[in-house]
Amino acid sequence: MNTVVDTALIQSLDTAHFLHPFTDFKDLSSRGARVITRAEGIYVWDSEGKKILDAMSGLWCVNVGYGRKELADAAHHQMMTLPYYNSFFQTTNVPAVQLAAKLASLAPSVGDRSFQHVFYSSSGSESNDSNVRMVRRYWDLLGQPQRKVIISRKNAYHGSTMAGASLGGMSGMHAQGDLPIPNITHIEQPYYFDIGKPGETSDEFGVRAAGWLEEKILAVGPDKVAAFIAEPLQGAGGVIIPPATYWPEIQRIVDKYGILLISDEVICAFGRLGHWFGYEKFGYKPDLVTFAKAVTSGYIPLGGVMVGNRVAKVLIEQGGEFNHGYTYSGHPVACAVALANLAIMEKEELPQKVHGDIGAYFAQRYAELNDHPLVGSAESCGFVGGMVLVKNKKNKERFQEDDAVGMLCRSHCFGNGLIMRAVGDRMIIAPPLVMTRADIDEMMRLIHLALDLTNRDLKARGLV
Repeated sequence: MNTVVDTALIQSLDTAHFLHPFTDFKDLSSRGARVITRAEGIYVWDSEGKKILDAMSGLWCVNVGYGRKELADAAHHQMMTLPYYNSFFQTTNVPAVQLAAKLASLAPSVGDRSFQHVFYSSSGSESNDSNVRMVRRYWDLLGQPQRKVIISRKNAYHGSTMAGASLGGMSGMHAQGDLPIPNITHIEQPYYFDIGKPGETSDEFGVRAAGWLEEKILAVGPDKVAAFIAEPLQGAGGVIIPPATYWPEIQRIVDKYGILLISDEVICAFGRLGHWFGYEKFGYKPDLVTFAKAVTSGYIPLGGVMVGNRVAKVLIEQGGEFNHGYTYSGHPVACAVALANLAIMEKEELPQKVHGDIGAYFAQRYAELNDHPLVGSAESCGFVGGMVLVKNKKNKERFQEDDAVGMLCRSHCFGNGLIMRAVGDRMIIAPPLVMTRADIDEMMRLIHLALDLTNRDLKARGLV
């Protein structure tokens, strides 16, 4: 039963008082926000009673689905026991310690890298700010303070704080706020469909794309480079999945020059790619792993950094105060919810299901989108999928930005009970990990319907 809400009143109050993230305030004030009132399983409902299949898991985060009483119970119990205390001043709390130990047990060792330590924040953005501070502290302690430069990728997303937005490679974000901040630089993204050369195989492109990192290291000066940060696959940039050859070559390069490797897994961790962490999927060896979102399935804010042995050893053994932290680092309620969330994922074997039969079925059904006349390429990895909409499949001719093809498709998705995100001319999904085969079939039916309606409208406008 839907919650009764006066939609017009809420929209009026929203316009009067609530400034939304990543929003054109003028545009939103003219149309009014969609009011979401409740959720259950893989669906949300708006204030008009419309049922919508959430193929984006909220914002890449509701991995165990909506309405899990276990998580509400965990929050209530902890609030009644110890709702808050800080972790400054040589103080700790039980859920924060238990969660750190649990995360350490879930993060597998790769080669000579292991993860036994956690630094907490409340979000992915804060976690990546922490990475900048921690990386530079590491090199300072090793007597190499000149190593400050962090290399990232164009079209990457690492948050929207000053450091997080600087690490990210999105030009629209850099255009506001005089970004990036100093000592952060970028290389091109490994987007084969967009920038692969004619006749170049995906594997050949992967090696070439990784080579841009070595070129940048040499241009900056190897003795000045502190770290390379990257998502296992680019999420908010449009689900850009790197070729199989990319990460092995990246690993060779960072090892050659001794720089730290940061794996930003705010989207990719906790089963999203069929493993507890994305670096397992691609087989590389990070020094720091950023997490947030699905650690609590989005039920309460929590983020952090898994700190590998290479970095932790220096920070601990060299000593000296690390002048960085947050009021809510290791918040006991957030950590208690995370423990309950991870217990659900283990009990229901969600990463294993994504790695196994359910993930295979999702990949099979998603690949069928390649047959649609609007789809230039549809790829998936685990429980994420991205497709690019094109005017001409044969020569990969793209739509103009003013055609707003992605937003047109997105409007048809919402209009027919589906949440699918538009990133320029790419449409992306990251559904809850609790989906069944029947759920996947229903999601794909709605995607095909939205694509057909988009194609109809584009034909009417003479664009295809």
